[in-house]
Amino acid sequence: MSRIPPLPTAELPAEVAAIVAGSDQHMGFAANDIRVMARWPALLQAMSGVVGLVYGPGEVDETLKRLVAHIASTAAGCHYCGAHTAHGAAAAGLATDKLAAVWEFESSPLFSPAERAALRVARGGGSQPNGVTDADFAELRQYYSDAQVLEIVAVIALFGFLNRWNETLATDLEATPATFAGLADPTES
Repeated sequence: MSRIPPLPTAELPAEVAAIVAGSDQHMGFAANDIRVMARWPALLQAMSGVVGLVYGPGEVDETLKRLVAHIASTAAGCHYCGAHTAHGAAAAGLATDKLAAVWEFESSPLFSPAERAALRVARGGGSQPNGVTDADFAELRQYYSDAQVLEIVAVIALFGFLNRWNETLATDLEATPATFAGLADPTES
């Protein structure tokens, strides 16, 4: 059970109600972490801007950003974000076979050398202590420009915050991402 309960729609502060409604519509369900964060409207507004910037259009493909988030979150041990990022990657159009093989990225033919470099940095960046080596970073820079590297690192850093937020608050995982990730019985409501 969440250590701080999410706010029901009727109790959302006016200044963040539109952010929460937009998130619900985009994700297809009411995200508990956003509804907990709504208790601190200024934080939710700031995070909404950061999430929009990091996940927004840039030089790195959206599905790669989603995979980076998934690997970093799972490496950090955040089940909430791991399920959300898997669900989000599929919703963004990532092929299900690629998502299913994501933890075999080092050897799977579904991943390019550039993707392997990015996912290796995501795995190391999500770990504690940070496991990114100079060799990992040098390989990443062989495939990506400085701007692209910063986008990849921004995804890892964003989820560093969200992983700690959700694990510390024991945020309840919603049925949709839980079912997608195989963490819940799909017949439960």
